[in-house]
Amino acid sequence: MTEHTTEHGLPIGFPLDRWAPPPRPAREPMKGTCCRVEPLEIDTHAPDLFAANALDEKGLNWTYLPYGPFATLQAYRAWLESDCLGDDPLFYAIVDTGSGRAVGVASYLNINPRSGSIEVGHINYSPALQGTRAASEAMYLMMQHAFELGYRRYEWKCNALNRRSRDAAQRLGLSYEGVFRQHMVTKSRNRDSAWYAAIDREWPVLRAVFEQWLAPGNFDADGRQREALSALTAPILVARG
Repeated sequence: MTEHTTEHGLPIGFPLDRWAPPPRPAREPMKGTCCRVEPLEIDTHAPDLFAANALDEKGLNWTYLPYGPFATLQAYRAWLESDCLGDDPLFYAIVDTGSGRAVGVASYLNINPRSGSIEVGHINYSPALQGTRAASEAMYLMMQHAFELGYRRYEWKCNALNRRSRDAAQRLGLSYEGVFRQHMVTKSRNRDSAWYAAIDREWPVLRAVFEQWLAPGNFDADGRQREALSALTAPILVARG
């Protein structure tokens, strides 16, 4: 319940006297320990991404995306050129620091500085990236950058049938906010969309949790985590779903 009311006793939102609309994200890299999140460059990243995606032999990664799979590098490049070079969505390649190869993509989209909201989406992690520290670090870097720019709300939306994406959002500390029924049509099928978000006042605790999880001491000699990120973020979630 809000504690703020008009002179007539009607409830209103809390004031934002010191808040100003943030800038739009610039085309600049975000550097971590295990990965770099770089603005997508077709000539630089497309061959690596196509090769990494080919490791998904059954094409399962494309099930809930509104595009793909792509049978040839030429077809993949054509899609990148037509859909992935704009400012919204703003696509990034995720480059594994060890190999120097691009192994996944993600983007900012629905960028709304006026309201201070921004979404992460178009996430496609190849088998070479899935389940690695770099996979989580990339999401941390993108969330960190958004909140440091001054965004108030960081969104994640996915097909409501995509349980893996829903679990990933909550593992990263984004709270469940509901399902928009018949939200989209993708690949000639209905899509209900599940919504998740983190907000700026949650970010300081989330940042500390990510830093704790990413610390070298949280991993054994074989790279296995000692404490799960999902266990660390669970107390932050406002709702699950």
